Amino acid sequence: MRTKIEASWIVAFDEGDHKLIRDGVVVYEDNKILFVGKSFDGEVDDVINATGKLVCPGFIDTHVHSGHRASHRLITDTGRPMYYGQPFLEISVPKEGKVVSGDPRYLKHGDSESESAFRLNAIFTVAELLRNGVTTFIEYGSQLRVQEALLGEVERLGTRAYLGPGYDCGRWVGDKSGQLKRVRNDQLGLDGFNTALNWIKENNGTVEDRVRGILVPREVETCSLEVLKLTRDASNEFGFPMATHAAYSVIEFYEVVKEHMKTPIELLDDLDMLRPTLNIGHGNFISDNSNLNYSSHNDLKLMGESGASISHCPINIMRRGRKLDNWKKYEMAGVNISIGTDTYPRDMIMNMRNASYHGKVMGNSYFYASAGDVFRAATIGGAISVGRDDLGRLKPGAIADILIIDMTGRGTLRFGPVRDPIKSLVECGVGDDVQTVIVDGKTVMDNGVIPDVDLSKVAQEAQIAGEQVWNTHQDWDPLERTHVEACPWCYSMDDI
Repeated sequence: MRTKIEASWIVAFDEGDHKLIRDGVVVYEDNKILFVGKSFDGEVDDVINATGKLVCPGFIDTHVHSGHRASHRLITDTGRPMYYGQPFLEISVPKEGKVVSGDPRYLKHGDSESESAFRLNAIFTVAELLRNGVTTFIEYGSQLRVQEALLGEVERLGTRAYLGPGYDCGRWVGDKSGQLKRVRNDQLGLDGFNTALNWIKENNGTVEDRVRGILVPREVETCSLEVLKLTRDASNEFGFPMATHAAYSVIEFYEVVKEHMKTPIELLDDLDMLRPTLNIGHGNFISDNSNLNYSSHNDLKLMGESGASISHCPINIMRRGRKLDNWKKYEMAGVNISIGTDTYPRDMIMNMRNASYHGKVMGNSYFYASAGDVFRAATIGGAISVGRDDLGRLKPGAIADILIIDMTGRGTLRFGPVRDPIKSLVECGVGDDVQTVIVDGKTVMDNGVIPDVDLSKVAQEAQIAGEQVWNTHQDWDPLERTHVEACPWCYSMDDI
């Protein structure tokens, strides 16, 4: 099946970077791109009219935590200062001996209604990503049953994913006074690694090669050196990419320095893990960051020399009062910057805009983190992080993962006159502007509609699940607070 897309704007690829084509065509046959240019005289089986629209490669979201993320609504504009800008610990660290209620990621095998809860989280995740033009995503280390549920939805909805059960040697809990306490179990980490490796071997390359494996030791500070070394060795042997949260937290930074007398980045370098296909989650609290007051500034150099990748999640870290300091320095050092949505919203266009504006403010220059830079990070940068040169670009021989984006504003004046489509997209666009999504040469969303997915129904089910999470907060919160005490309403609530 040979298909031609005729578009007003095309983001093509040439000599290692994107380029723009005005009034051109993209031709793909089966799952591969055949031609990108001004005109194509060969025979085709179908023609898609994209006049007034932008045709570009699909977005690659390099940092996804699955689910509807209802618990994260409890840390908006709040969180105890003791967490140093990491209020997610409020909703991921339960009272010792308890689990976070209402979140299927923490359910034990056999818990009632757990299968439906896992499936809702998976549907919500994959459908939201697809609706926002994400053709490839990396799930960042949720447990095995989450991966199984995601695998089913990736197969059903036709998207592409890097999956693998996460593992660690014990997480944080809250003691009776609400203080952080680390529970260490090295055998748990070894067992988790083996489970993950076996699952990845079994599922890598399945679903018509749209699912591939990724090794995810969840955080540097919660993994033993043995587990990290096993991860590195498996990556070297089997070629699997890796991902881990590192240099993402003040607490994590100093925990690693205290235990290993190295920064998280120095530790990864010492273990020979730094490389383009190591996706460092956030990577913003490095020794070069003046807020850490760490006298040796070597992390950025190490990351740049190795070409290591970071998954920059601009909306999520800005919402928590944190920053990437700064985009241009990372870029000039040689760090591969990719973009992830992390928790919510899974809107890559909105995240590109925040990355661009924040990069300008932090770099003190409106030349930094340009629209082209952040668009490149959302496409090519993501492909580099998983070692792919056939994703994130429109060129002959690349995989046909393609977006058609409506630049009219769909009945609004939001876009105004469009001169440069990438600048207009980054400055004025939103995920809902994505009209058509093609993955592996197959149309998986057309005119905003994903077959067999009722987005309104999914949203209603997520609301019900969210209410359950919030109403059970007091059961597992270390301080036994209600959800209102932990996260007060924005304004006083009239209960009458």
